[in-house]
Amino acid sequence: MRQDCKFFESRTYANGETVRKCDLDLAPEAPWRCPSECSAYQRRMADVNWSHGTLVTPPTPDEPEGLGEDDSIARLLDEAEDIVNEAAPAVMADLDTRRGVAGGGWRRFLPFGRKRGS
Repeated sequence: MRQDCKFFESRTYANGETVRKCDLDLAPEAPWRCPSECSAYQRRMADVNWSHGTLVTPPTPDEPEGLGEDDSIARLLDEAEDIVNEAAPAVMADLDTRRGVAGGGWRRFLPFGRKRGS
């Protein structure tokens, strides 16, 4: 991926897992590639108010065979993302019920937690 793009984000968690993504969700083959002619690409000019860790980001995993040859990998990643996005409201509702929160708690701040028109 174009790590010099202002929309590229990388985050490493305590368990060692690293997420590399496009903040605009325009890289269907993330974390390996951005589209070759991405219309949203903007070179990052400055890292203003960012906090940088002291560790070096682990290298990007090797590309799977066939990446870029057909769209099956991008379709699989899109399907996985759709499953997570469809499950999120039910998971949030279950958590709210378990916590005894009326009105959604943190859900009112999350895009998938809002009801349409509110």
